[in-house]
Amino acid sequence: MDTSMAIKVVKFGGSSLADAKQIQKAAAIIQADPQRRYVVPSAPGKRFSGDTKVTDMLYACYALAEAGVEFQKELEAIQARYDDIIAGLGIQLSLADEFAVIAENFRKRAGKDYAASRGEYLNGKVIAAYLGFPFVDAADVIFFQPNGSLNDQKTEEALRARLTDLENAVIPGFYGCGADGYVKTFSRGGSDVTGSIVAGAVKAALYENWTDVSGFLVADPRIVENPAVIRTITYTELRELSYMGASVLHEAAIFPVRAAGIPINIRNTNAPEEPGTMIVPDSSDEEVSAYTITGIAGKKQFTSINIHKDLMNSQIGFCRDVLSVLADHQIPLEHMPSSIDSMTVIVDTEHLKGIEEQIRTEIIKAVQPDSMDVEENIALIAVVGRGMCRTRGVAARIFAALAHARINVRMIDQGSSELNVIVAVKEADFEQAIRCIYDMFVNSVAE
Repeated sequence: MDTSMAIKVVKFGGSSLADAKQIQKAAAIIQADPQRRYVVPSAPGKRFSGDTKVTDMLYACYALAEAGVEFQKELEAIQARYDDIIAGLGIQLSLADEFAVIAENFRKRAGKDYAASRGEYLNGKVIAAYLGFPFVDAADVIFFQPNGSLNDQKTEEALRARLTDLENAVIPGFYGCGADGYVKTFSRGGSDVTGSIVAGAVKAALYENWTDVSGFLVADPRIVENPAVIRTITYTELRELSYMGASVLHEAAIFPVRAAGIPINIRNTNAPEEPGTMIVPDSSDEEVSAYTITGIAGKKQFTSINIHKDLMNSQIGFCRDVLSVLADHQIPLEHMPSSIDSMTVIVDTEHLKGIEEQIRTEIIKAVQPDSMDVEENIALIAVVGRGMCRTRGVAARIFAALAHARINVRMIDQGSSELNVIVAVKEADFEQAIRCIYDMFVNSVAE
């Protein structure tokens, strides 16, 4: 492998590769930078609203095969999608043999994972032919353990061995080889995970993830109109926002590059001039957000269990006994603010369904509280940012923004890292609360 030039691994999502025009955009991006050496494509996504993704077409087609129903017409429709792409790219390529193999394997019940993976496999073949790059089947270089987890060592060794002598390559995303020798897909993260694994294996300088948005947004655009783009975010900040419901990369797609200290750049295929969002290691000296906060995210459907008992702080094991009740029922704890005479535990409402009275009874038996009440329809909002630990009065500004909108804060919780502040509000106030916090920390700065 030529080490004289920094390596970039580039992954393109389904919307970026939905048709020939989109693939030409992606190819222009790849060809514009010789450092973009290894390409990880997704299957073709939707070309327009109401269209069907190729992966969904494959699932539907295989369902017919599994049911013993003739599926040739549906498979031909999928082949037509690829033939349209090939014609639009103006390349000499036939996938007839590939589709004959797929048809045979569908009749042999090769499995849903095999069926789903063919979208990436075929698109990889097309893109490799268009770029003139070698095609590397992911099933030859990515391996899973018997329990379904990634076989990290075997995968890294195989990727390095295969790519060492290849200046460029196309490695389709989403799948690899299971411990049984059959094709297996990633349960979550899809092609994002493949791109991250390849980047880690070749010690890339940067992992570019090309999609249809110009980076991550400070807040949900369904709640805040035209929110600002996050230019730089650390892996820890990203994890905090992701946990609280922000639509970001799945943890499995982050770990391989995070462990290797490789930054990720989220870019827009349709606006390649935009810098996008750079995800950097926590130790990075990259410039922090232009605002005190980096992002705002939140989720609804939580329940607050409020427990009061005089001299609670002097009763050894009080909190432990309460948490033991939740643990016995496999209920994860979200947050637990407390004072000398009271504590509150916030849990996902879904986990309490059908057993709320039983939980209440067991807590009363365990700690004999003076009073206890349960409040449903609670929403949690996370305000996250590295800049918060260097700025005074962040919590006060959050309270001020919410108080001005007459929104009652049910709970506030700040971690020792001072990286995030969590506030609980009624679900009915959720959207308005996010808008108020955004106005306080972003719009007030922009004006």
